[in-house]
Amino acid sequence: MKSTKNNPSAKAYIDQLAASGRYSFTSAQARAALEVSADAAKLAINRLAKQGLVAAPARGFYVIVPPEYRSLGCLPAEQFIPALMDRKDRPYYVGLLSAAQYYGAAHQRPQEFQVFLEKNRRPISCGKVRIRFIARKQARNVPVRDFNTPRGRIRVSTPDATALDLAGYPQYAGGLSQVATVLSELADELSSDGLVAAAATAPLPWAQRLGYLLERAEAEHVAAALQEYVHEHAREYAPLVPGASTSKAQRLKEWKLLVNTDVEPDL
Repeated sequence: MKSTKNNPSAKAYIDQLAASGRYSFTSAQARAALEVSADAAKLAINRLAKQGLVAAPARGFYVIVPPEYRSLGCLPAEQFIPALMDRKDRPYYVGLLSAAQYYGAAHQRPQEFQVFLEKNRRPISCGKVRIRFIARKQARNVPVRDFNTPRGRIRVSTPDATALDLAGYPQYAGGLSQVATVLSELADELSSDGLVAAAATAPLPWAQRLGYLLERAEAEHVAAALQEYVHEHAREYAPLVPGASTSKAQRLKEWKLLVNTDVEPDL
């Protein structure tokens, strides 16, 4: 596609975007800028993709891939997730092990970038980048912090909310022993008030489970207010592992918890 002053080539178009600090665009935006048909725009973008200059993490949504990320085949997830979620108008936040890394808990680097939404969404595979979406009805109410990235700002659960999610979704974090290990690394970032505020957005058994895991992680100093929260709200004992047998479980009165598995953190 030849370039004119009013009708740039596809390459010139993405160069202009990158020069202005934008690293994502939609097929509709490209079509309008190039002033061509939808089919012609698609062909032009496909040529750029074959050259490794752009990638498509979602249908109709493209990212510009700078030279330093060509071997990755995509922008890193944190550099385009905010733009993608803004386009979809969906509340989101980065959570679990991906969030823990922002606070220095990098004991186990996640193989996928973990993002919470209010509704289910299929995983994204873009080059070597993998993104898992996890549904959480209370996503818009979870406490978050904003972090800078080379392409803008991204929303990340607070350390306390991250701890609650780790207790709620251990299957996405390597299991309860691994969760306890990560909690030991997060401990200095946790606060009693923050844990209680985060607990108010989560199912009560998560707080019961988290209290026990904090003790196993030798972080009892931040669990006192959470224990008061559990005593005030919990009416029933909750299993540490839902769905597993509790016939031989240890009953922990302080957390109203049935400990039905062993937790061995790597401290």
